[in-house]
Amino acid sequence: MPLVYLVTAGVGLFAWDMTLNRVLASTLQGLVITLGLLWIIFGAILLLNTLKHSGGITAIRAGFATISPDRRIQAIIIAWLFGCFIEGASGFGTPAAIAAPLLVAIGFPAMAAVLMGMLVQSTPVSFGAVGTPIIVGVSTGLDSTVIGAQLLEQGSSWAQFLQLITSEVAIIHAIVGTAMPLIMVLMLTRFFGKEKSWKAGFEVLPFALFAGLAFTLPYAATGIFLGPEFPSLVGGLVGLAIVTTAARRGFLLPKTTWDFAPAKDWPSEWLGTVEMKLDQLTAKSMSSVRAWLPYVLVGLLLVISRVVPEVDAALKAVAVSFPDILGETGVSASFMPLYLPGGILVAVVIATFFLHGMKARELSAAVKESSSVLLSAGFVLLFTLPMVRILINSGVNEADLASMPILMALWVADSVGGIYPLLAPSIGALGAFIAGSNTVSNMMFSQFQFGVASSLGISSALIVAVQAIGAAAGNMIAIHNVVAASATVGLLGREGNILRKTIWPTLYYVLFTGLIALFAVYVMGISDPLVAG
Repeated sequence: MPLVYLVTAGVGLFAWDMTLNRVLASTLQGLVITLGLLWIIFGAILLLNTLKHSGGITAIRAGFATISPDRRIQAIIIAWLFGCFIEGASGFGTPAAIAAPLLVAIGFPAMAAVLMGMLVQSTPVSFGAVGTPIIVGVSTGLDSTVIGAQLLEQGSSWAQFLQLITSEVAIIHAIVGTAMPLIMVLMLTRFFGKEKSWKAGFEVLPFALFAGLAFTLPYAATGIFLGPEFPSLVGGLVGLAIVTTAARRGFLLPKTTWDFAPAKDWPSEWLGTVEMKLDQLTAKSMSSVRAWLPYVLVGLLLVISRVVPEVDAALKAVAVSFPDILGETGVSASFMPLYLPGGILVAVVIATFFLHGMKARELSAAVKESSSVLLSAGFVLLFTLPMVRILINSGVNEADLASMPILMALWVADSVGGIYPLLAPSIGALGAFIAGSNTVSNMMFSQFQFGVASSLGISSALIVAVQAIGAAAGNMIAIHNVVAASATVGLLGREGNILRKTIWPTLYYVLFTGLIALFAVYVMGISDPLVAG
């Protein structure tokens, strides 16, 4: 990314004839946006680490272990539903890193555990870390100043446009993602069963679809009616409550109980070298309600801060603003520490310290672990966001050229034509594969996707939405995520085996999303204010 930043700045200066002042202003704008993103990442990871050290995660894990002895049911509840919830609360690869060791702890082979953890890096990811891929990724990846002005001319607004994108992301994800629990179980029985059969996976079809809908229906509803912060968080929490209750009562469970072969018969390539790290923490006696309370608080505070106008205004009033950076018109940035999800997450961490009766050294350890994650994420983002802002702000230049994303988009639109909606999700997936992040993929390609849609005269909101969905699916093959999940169970060096399996669900996801986009554009005639204009 440092090299890409330098190349982008060079292209801006010497090919687009941007002024040095505008390149520097764009860089500073990107750094301010980075600060906001790192604040969210820090809050999300800090809450997770706080619960690890308070004993909350241990209590949550213990609650899962008694639900069903069937490994297929355990995979659906722990990897899919709990993983979706953790994605909504934390994002940035944490579901796989949490779900994999949890599964190993209850008797899964390390490779099967990592595979299950990777497959959850799909449907919930677009709204991971309380909506960061949309709130930060799409918002900063699009030229909101120019687009906002165009929307005002059509009687709409930037906020309505972003909510339209959010709704379309939620609806399409819900359609495609409902099958993911079944796909997870099929891959589990096919690659890790004694008989290596698909049949054992299909035996759990009714329960898998039930679990899929238990997540995707509340997920879609909250995306449409509340906004990008809530779908994965609420969908995961509601889905967990419904499905765990149903499983305890035997609802839709298969007649036979499925298990792996005895551990002594497992191939060596299935095995990791690291024991479940959570077992090394001090286990406190804690009820499930008390363990879950911090996450419930996150959901409640987010809803209050977004729905109650007085609270919304009060939190937004605390802001650090940088208008017209270095005197460059239109290059502005702001940082709202209390309104951004990071502020709410840190507030819940402080509450958790008291609710869980923690010691200062435990909280200190959580802060230390979270800071190390922040440093590794921060290095990449320090160069990524300034690069993206140079791309977007390159439309103001002395070479009389359109901005770089728009010029690229025009070329693609001319080359590919009307079939483009089918291909748009793959662009997003490629970005996530390279960058290891849905958020970064959205930053890099949202304006490009918007430009292609505008050139073809089709719904730009829809194409940006399928960009975000494709970028979510790309997380299943993102090297960064595979390595992170593998490291938690000591499976390093076998990432290729994981990728050869996760590529198939990724292809399913981008293909079906592309087909839905084609259908929406050419059969349903989906439009938005900018197309109408």
